[in-house]
Amino acid sequence: MELKYEFYINATPEQVWQTIVSPEGTRSTFFGTILNSTLEPGAAFEYVGPGNDGADTVHVYGTILQADPGKVLSYLEHPGPSYRENHAELESRVTFTMETVGTCTKLTLLNDQWTLDHPSLANAKEHWWMMLSNIKTYTETGKTLDFGW
Repeated sequence: MELKYEFYINATPEQVWQTIVSPEGTRSTFFGTILNSTLEPGAAFEYVGPGNDGADTVHVYGTILQADPGKVLSYLEHPGPSYRENHAELESRVTFTMETVGTCTKLTLLNDQWTLDHPSLANAKEHWWMMLSNIKTYTETGKTLDFGW
């Protein structure tokens, strides 16, 4: 299974990158989490924020595959330990690609290489739209969308 989304954002690739990796950007667009990582290929990462285990819940974690500022962020991810007992066995790959198109940025998200029968696939299908819409809105306006939660 492959989930692929394309958004056009009225900002530079560097601005989109900052939204995707900075604490302010991820907290605003990734459901209140912060990306903890050195962003070096092979380094560990985790998205941490409020959740099942309190303020420092690990929502997803894994390994950075590629981090080229303003161009590509790719990682292998697992659901956080509080979500699935077999979290270490469940995996997918996430790749954000940014490219300049005119005076805007085309952001492509590819979420693929899903472990067979991965229970988070349905949730990802629903929530990527929300997160990507929030990335677009936040990068362009500095504000987030209100999903009523």
